[in-house]
Amino acid sequence: MKSTVRNQFSGTVEAVELAPVSAQVLIAMPGGEKIVATMTRTAAERLQLRPGAAAMALIKASAIALVTDFDGYQLSARNQFAGRISRLERGAVSSLVVVTLASGVSFTATVTNDAVDALSLTPGAAATVVFKAYAVMVAARPAA
Repeated sequence: MKSTVRNQFSGTVEAVELAPVSAQVLIAMPGGEKIVATMTRTAAERLQLRPGAAAMALIKASAIALVTDFDGYQLSARNQFAGRISRLERGAVSSLVVVTLASGVSFTATVTNDAVDALSLTPGAAATVVFKAYAVMVAARPAA
């Protein structure tokens, strides 16, 4: 798939929970991580999502937040992946930050330079990638 979305992860649908209006989809990635996506029931049915089906999770870099210290708080976002900053490219206003997990999977986030400074983001520093389930787009090839 060709797309401007920086974070594209191929995986397998592990579970689909259909509610009257919405659907929750769990996509297992080869590294063992599981991404939760929320969409309308209509979208899940149109994509013909079933356990075992191949799917892609797409997350815009601007939809990813980075956390360096939870300070005892828990977040409502279901997608949270701890790793280390492997690359930081500072721009005029914002920076591109790549966080690599122990499995080797990398997430790219775009954050303001103010956030980079406030969180003391540097290569090698620990960071947790956080994004809401509704920020995940799912791509699938419906059965013929």
